[in-house]
Amino acid sequence: MVNERIAALRRRMAEEKVDAYLVPTDDFHASEYVGDYFKCRKYITGFTGSAGTAVIMQDIAGLWTDGRYFIQAAAQLDGSCVTLFKMGEPQVPTVHEFLEQKLGEGMCLGCDGRTVSAAEAAQLSSTLEKKAVSIRYDLDLIGDIWEDRPALSCEPVMDLDEKWVGESRASKISRIRKTIQEQGADLFVLTSLDDIAWLLNIRGGDIHCCPVVLSYLVLSADEILLFANEKAFPEELQCALKGDGVRICPYNDVYDYAAKIPAGKKVLLCREKVNSRLTASIPDGVTVLDQKNPTLLPKAIKNPTEVENERIAHIKDGVALTKFIYWLKINVGKIPMTELSAEEKLFALRSEQEHFMGNSFDPIISYGAHAAMNHYSATPETDIPIEAKGLLLADTGGHYLEGTTDTTRTIAMGPVTDEQKLYFTAVLRGTLGLADAKFLYGATGLNLDYLARGPLWELGKDFNHGTGHGVGYFLNVHEGPNSFNWKTSSTRKADTVFEEGMITSDEPGYYVEDGYGIRHENLIVCIKDKKTEFGQFMRFEHLTMVPFDLDAIVPEQMSERERALLNNYHAQVYEKIAPYLSAEEAAWLKDATREI
Repeated sequence: MVNERIAALRRRMAEEKVDAYLVPTDDFHASEYVGDYFKCRKYITGFTGSAGTAVIMQDIAGLWTDGRYFIQAAAQLDGSCVTLFKMGEPQVPTVHEFLEQKLGEGMCLGCDGRTVSAAEAAQLSSTLEKKAVSIRYDLDLIGDIWEDRPALSCEPVMDLDEKWVGESRASKISRIRKTIQEQGADLFVLTSLDDIAWLLNIRGGDIHCCPVVLSYLVLSADEILLFANEKAFPEELQCALKGDGVRICPYNDVYDYAAKIPAGKKVLLCREKVNSRLTASIPDGVTVLDQKNPTLLPKAIKNPTEVENERIAHIKDGVALTKFIYWLKINVGKIPMTELSAEEKLFALRSEQEHFMGNSFDPIISYGAHAAMNHYSATPETDIPIEAKGLLLADTGGHYLEGTTDTTRTIAMGPVTDEQKLYFTAVLRGTLGLADAKFLYGATGLNLDYLARGPLWELGKDFNHGTGHGVGYFLNVHEGPNSFNWKTSSTRKADTVFEEGMITSDEPGYYVEDGYGIRHENLIVCIKDKKTEFGQFMRFEHLTMVPFDLDAIVPEQMSERERALLNNYHAQVYEKIAPYLSAEEAAWLKDATREI
C-alpha cells in the first residue's frame, strides 16, 4: 500500500516538475499531534508516531524520526521502500543536510506551505539557495492522491468556567493586549491551538486526545478575530465570546485577512509557530515582529487555582491507577488479560472519576519486549497476552476539568530478573532524585537533568529521550517551554527558567531492544522554597499519587536518603488514595506502600 502511494505521489511530482517533496507531521498550526485530515506523513509512509518528517524523491524515500520511535519506525517501515533516518545518530544527515546533498543545481523542492512554519521555510531557503534550488509552497500533492481523505474536524466547543482556570477570558485578553502594546505591535497573530484555547478559556476536540479547536486568532487594540468553524460553537458560547469582544470568522479567511493588513502596521507573531503560507500572505509594507508568543509563559505558569485543581485531578487519577495496578496484580495469570484489555480496564476505572473528560494521549500499555519501544501503543494486530512474569510498562494520562495527568508505572507481573531489578531501581533513584531537587531561582532543565540520569550514567547506561516536558491544564499533555534535558537542539532549547506554578514531567527510563522497558514518571509542580542571602530557592512537589512497585526494587541499591524519599512519598500516596478504595484495595495499598 505504501509503495503504491509513493508511486502515485512520484507521478504527481513529475507532472509538477518537483524533484523532492517534503512531508512534515504538522497541521496548519505546528501542532505536535494532528487530526486525521492532516496525517499526510502517516498516509505516505505508514509510520504512525507523533514525530517525524518524510522526504520523497524519484530514487529514494526517507523518514526522519527521533530516538523515541527508532524501534517502532523500523518495524512499520519494514517491507516498504522508505528508508529510516535516525535523527541525532552519528553519520545521519538532518533533513536539511539531506536535501542540500541530494538536490542539484536548479532543482525544485515542493511542499504544502500551510504545514511548514515560517522559520522552517526561511531555513530551507537559506540552505538551498546556494544551489539555486526553487521551493514551491503551494502544493498539497498528497491531498491530490488521497481519495478517501477525512474531512476537517468540527467538534463541539465548550466554555471552561473560571472556577476551573482561575482567570476570566477578559482578564487574559487584557494581559496579552498590554504585552503586545509594550512590544510596539498593532496586531498579534496567534495560530497555536493550545495558546488560543488557553487565552479564550475554550476547549474542543479537533485533535484526538487534545482538547483544542481548529482556529487562528488575531488580537488588536480594538478587536479579536477568531477564524474557526462557527458551527462548532453553541449559541450561548458565541454570545459569551461576543460579549468579550471576540468575533468569529470563517476558518480559511485568515489568509485573505493577512493579505489586507495595511502597510505600516506592525504584526507580532512567532515564525516557529505560524505557517509559511500565512506569513507570505502579509504585504511587504507590514513590519513583522518575530517573537515567542506572549501567551506561552502565562499558559505554562499555572495560577493557584489551577495548581490546586491539579492536585485534585491527580488524586482522582491516582485512585484509578492504584485500582488498576491492584487489578493487574490480583488477576494476572488467573483471567485472560492482554495489553488492549488492560487499556480498556484502566479507561473504565478513570471513567468512574467525576469530571473525567477522556485520555490525555493514547495509552502506552506495553508488556515485555514491547516496552522497549517507549512510545508503543497496542493495536489489534500487535496485542499480546500479559503473563504472570516480567515487566509491564503503563504510560497513561487523563483529562479532567481539574487538569491533565500523565503517569508512568512499570509493574512486576511476576518474577523479574536481577538485571531488571538493577535498572528498575536505578531509574527510580533518578526519578526521586530529580523530584527532590532544591535549586536557586534561575535554574533550567539543563542544570537539573543530571539528577535523573546520574544513577544510570554511573552504570554506563542512558535513555534516548528527554527527561521531562511541561504539561497543560486540561490541554496538550506536552506543553512548552519548561522541560528537563541535558542537551539542546534546534527545537528544544531547555533554557527556560523554572517558575512557580510550572508543571513538568519527571520520567527517566531504560530500554533493552527485544527485551524489556522501564520508565517511572511523576508530574511535579515548581514551588518556592526558602529565601536566603543567596536568593530565592525553589523546589518541586509531587502531584502524581501512585505507588511504585516495591516488588522490583533492590533496597540495598538505594542510599538511606533515597529510601527515605520513597518511604515519605509512599506515605503520602497511602494517606491521599486509601480513603477512596475498597477495604481489600486499601489493605493491598498499605502493603504496597510499606516502608523499606
